[in-house]
Parts: sequence; C-alpha cells; structure tokens
Amino acid sequence: MKRSELVENIKNKRSFLCVGLDTDIKKIPAHLIELKDDPIFEFNKAIIDATAPYCVAYKPNLAFYESLGVEGQMALEKTIKYLKQNYPDQFIIADAKRGDIGNTSQLYARSFFEYLDVDAVTVAPYMGEDSVKPFLGYDGKWVILLALTSNKGSRDFQLIKDESGTPLFETVMRKSAEWGGIDEMMYVVGATQGSMFETIRQIAPDSFLLVPGVGAQGGSLEEVAKYGMTNECGLLVNSSRGIIYASTGEDFAKAAADEARKLRDQMEVLLAKHNII
Repeated sequence: MKRSELVENIKNKRSFLCVGLDTDIKKIPAHLIELKDDPIFEFNKAIIDATAPYCVAYKPNLAFYESLGVEGQMALEKTIKYLKQNYPDQFIIADAKRGDIGNTSQLYARSFFEYLDVDAVTVAPYMGEDSVKPFLGYDGKWVILLALTSNKGSRDFQLIKDESGTPLFETVMRKSAEWGGIDEMMYVVGATQGSMFETIRQIAPDSFLLVPGVGAQGGSLEEVAKYGMTNECGLLVNSSRGIIYASTGEDFAKAAADEARKLRDQMEVLLAKHNII
C-alpha cells in the first residue's frame, strides 16, 4: 500500500486505529474451540468483520500463530487471505520483529512480501544496515523499525547514551533514515513514552509511527496525538487486548466492535482538532 493510499484511508475512516490480532488459543471464547475446526481463524474472522469499519490496519503478532505449529501458520495465512479478499483497504502488518544477516533477511523479506504479501513487517535494527535493506525496495511495502518501545526493558539498551549524550534509539533512527525514506520506513514508538514523541518528531518529522501501548499498557492516546501527530496524521495506534478480548463470551465480536468504535470516536476528534479531516 502506498503512503498516499494509507493517508487517504485514515481520512476516509476518520481513524488511525490498528487492531492487533494477538490471538491466544487459551483466551478465545470456549464455544469457538468446542464448535469450530479452526477456532483461531474463526475468532479472527469475527473480530475483523466487527471492527473493520473503525480501523485502517490489522497487525497479527506471529508468535501467537507460530506457537501452534502448522495449524497456527495455516490460520495466519487464512486470516491474511481473508483480509486481502474482503477488506483490501486495510493495511496488514506482520509483527515478526525479524532482523538477521543479509541473506537470511532476503528470505524473510521474500516470505512476508512475496508469499504472504502483507504490507509491512516489523524489523529489529540491532544487526545494522545489511539486515534491514533486504526488506526495502519492494514497491508499496514497508519496514517498521523498532525504535523506542513501550516495554520495561527498553531502557536496557535504547536509552543508553554515547559520549555526546545521544541515546541509542536516536542514533538508530538517524542512521536508518539513510537506508530508506518516509514512503517505505516507519518506526515503532511505544505510547507510554509520552513527551519523548517530541524528540522523535525532531528526528523523523514526516515518518509514520506505529504506536503500541494504548489501553492495556497505559499509554495516552491524547498525549500521543499531542506530541506525535503530523499534518498527514503520521500515526498508526495499535490496540490488541483491549479490543479483541473485551469479552470472552458469545458476544465477543460485538464487544470488540464497541471498543474499536470508542477509540475511533476519540481519534476522529483528534484528527479534526489537528485539521486533518
């Protein structure tokens, strides 16, 4: 998906919501497991149908599917195929956090962009340029580079300062800008980082940011928009557990839709406030 298409979809949907499909076989409603041959896919399908009017992206986290072996991989592929066939306007992110030496990354890139044909994949930058560049250069495909994450351990490395006082995450962002432009590279920045978005925007003023951590992890949507929104929005805010596990009963899809709608309504206000819609 081209950047212009993503921006247009944000304006049309009046939303910059990404729904995380962190589908855990131990958390989905019991009636699906009892009655369905492929409960993971059936759960995802119901969630997608219920929430698609309120979001612009979906982000399956591959660990939840890989943990189930072949059946999980099949459910993932069916989910992606279902999205592409029925909701072609949705931006699909494979949350894989890959990052390996160049020839291995080439095969990872082929897997995600040619075989699965998703729009974006999350990539870890620790091994440097030759581990990231193989993902770049696919027309309409995106690298989403880990920059400043929302987990507690992010401080272990990401905030370490060099002799000039520059945190490592800033060095990563500045260096990576030499590898790919704003039409093919986004950054992961956790919602819990708050006013750090000001620093992020000084380094990457026009880049899209994928922002996890709103809702269950305590991040503030208003704060993210205040410090991180651009004149094209420039944000994809992800919510996973707060939406897909809003209910564990037979009303799980409706409950998910209600939560997604609430976030969309908040996002609509923020988009209007920033004169984007």
